Amino acid sequence: MENFTDEPFVADEYIERLVWRTPGGGSRGGPEAFDPKRLLEEFVNHIQELQIMDERIQRKVEKLEQQCQKEAKEFAKKVQELQKSNQVAFQHFQELDEHISYVATKVCHLGDQLEGVNTPRQRAVEAQKLMKYFNEFLDGELKSDVFTNSEKIKEAADIIQKLHLIAQEFSEVKSKIASKYHDLECQLIQEFTSAQRRGEISRMREVAAVLLHFKGYSHCVDVYIKQCQEGAFLRNDVFEDAAILCQRVNKQVGDIFSNPETVLAKLIQNVFEIKLQSFVKDQLEECRKFDAEQYLKNLYDLYTRTTNLSSKLMEFNLGTDKQTFLSKLIKSIFVSYLENYIEVETGYLKSRSAMILQRYYDSKNHQKRSIGTGGIQDLKERIRQRTNLPLGPSIDTHGETFLSQEVVVNLLQETKQAFERCHRLSDPSDLPRNAFRVFTILVEFLCIEHIDYALETGLAGIPSSDSRNANLYFLDVVQQANTIFHLFDKQFNDHLMPLISSSPKLSECLQKKKEIIEQMEMKLDTGIDRQMKHILAAEQKKTDFKPEDENNVLIQYTNACVKVCAYVRKQVEKIKNSMDGKNVDTVLMELGVRFHRLIYEHLQQYSYSCMGGMLAICDVAEYRKCAKDFKIPLVLQLFDTLHALCNLLVVAPDNLKQVCSGEQLANLDKNILHSFVQLRADYRSARLARHFS
Repeated sequence: MENFTDEPFVADEYIERLVWRTPGGGSRGGPEAFDPKRLLEEFVNHIQELQIMDERIQRKVEKLEQQCQKEAKEFAKKVQELQKSNQVAFQHFQELDEHISYVATKVCHLGDQLEGVNTPRQRAVEAQKLMKYFNEFLDGELKSDVFTNSEKIKEAADIIQKLHLIAQEFSEVKSKIASKYHDLECQLIQEFTSAQRRGEISRMREVAAVLLHFKGYSHCVDVYIKQCQEGAFLRNDVFEDAAILCQRVNKQVGDIFSNPETVLAKLIQNVFEIKLQSFVKDQLEECRKFDAEQYLKNLYDLYTRTTNLSSKLMEFNLGTDKQTFLSKLIKSIFVSYLENYIEVETGYLKSRSAMILQRYYDSKNHQKRSIGTGGIQDLKERIRQRTNLPLGPSIDTHGETFLSQEVVVNLLQETKQAFERCHRLSDPSDLPRNAFRVFTILVEFLCIEHIDYALETGLAGIPSSDSRNANLYFLDVVQQANTIFHLFDKQFNDHLMPLISSSPKLSECLQKKKEIIEQMEMKLDTGIDRQMKHILAAEQKKTDFKPEDENNVLIQYTNACVKVCAYVRKQVEKIKNSMDGKNVDTVLMELGVRFHRLIYEHLQQYSYSCMGGMLAICDVAEYRKCAKDFKIPLVLQLFDTLHALCNLLVVAPDNLKQVCSGEQLANLDKNILHSFVQLRADYRSARLARHFS
């Protein structure tokens, strides 16, 4: 029989193996022919063997089940016995715990009784010893080993400290005990000093603990602070040396003194008031009177490095209000320098800015002229704008704008540094006011002395109306002035605004900036107007619109129109290239309205024949084409209306009323329409006057 436990039993494979082992059980082609009877007999025998095996295995299983049940009962019985034993042991443990608690209570009670008896006894013994030592001082001879043996200095210090308190009421021994008190104090401080030099932290801690009850404890701290600084400041960077020293002391001071935060604070105070104050004085006093630039740079650098050191020291435990403590130390060093800082700052900034400008004008061999201001200058400007009369000689600038990017960058850089120093060195309550003073200096030298002067010079450089030389360089002045003002505005937002944003000075600065912008825009507009007026006055002839030969006009539009349009197109292109965003539309709107008003007023100065009126219409059509480049609807609408008004110069008298009631002219004031009709050469004819009335 096969062993059925060797591998998983598969019935089909088992029968197959049985068939192959049986003689006559093979298939065709085998050595013996297939014998079904023999195979059946083999199957029957094998089945009987399997039945016998099954019965044997079944009996074995039943035996094992009975054995398992028996062992389970025995195990359950054993567990019950163990549970009973555990309960007994737990009960004994509770009894033992109660007994231990009872004994402990008795022991504590006994200890209290013993302490109550022993404490008075110890005090009596100590009092007896003190009386003995006191008698020795009375006798004037110290015999006890504690006073003569240098190794028992700790015990002697404890005794003399107590005797010193007692002796205050006994004048005859007071001086002797005080003398011994002082001697021991000096010995302890000397011992502490020696231990510090040897680097014996444990001995230093022991001696410091004894000295804690002596009056000379503070002297011990002073000795420690003094020796800590020996060899600590050997490099050039006193601030870095101070930081390293404080970090080193912070690590060990807690292992020596019982009040480490007080000792560390005293060390820091010593470093600030002696080392740093001396260093700052040496750095600043030398250049304070003779070199304002270096003085301000040194002051800013030293104050910054001191505050940075203070920030590092904030990590240490210095007591309850370390922020106030460190702030007072910084103030004690710099108070004499900060109280007049802004006066030095503004004085230097003014002189430096003036020097930058003067150096630039000297490089151009230009003597800065005085620009007139006030009522007379304003009156002259109004007369010149309205009449084009030459009220003074025009200046030949040779194409020089007198605006310099280098000068602007230098002025802005100086002011930026001034703002940074102002932010760092000003008291918070004074910061907005000081920042405003710096800002006013920037306005004075950049906006007024440089940009405004260039605009005034540019205006003066525009030729008068009787000149035939049309100088268009004012466009360059406009573009450069706009670029510079962008830089000015950026510094205003980046460096001034954070300093004044939460103070009343903000509105003052914004108002001042607005006034400067409006003043410059007015001069830019004046220059542009004056340039266009100059071109028109120089190029436009009265015979353009009233030709001698009406039948021999060969031009499509006048020469003045060509040059004005060329000028305006250049102006529009430069505005678009030098500005962005809404600024472009705003400036183009202003320029377009001024352009329209200028052309409108210019056309009102002439009388028009029929052919001259046609030429005026052609000019306005060209102006309108130029206005399309603005891409501003209002400007184009104004020129459309002006073009319609010019039609009144050529329309037949019988059609005047029809044209005036047209879509573009119907809403205009009748006086405006009448003013254009009056420009016609034939206006005084009875027929025209009758048709228009």
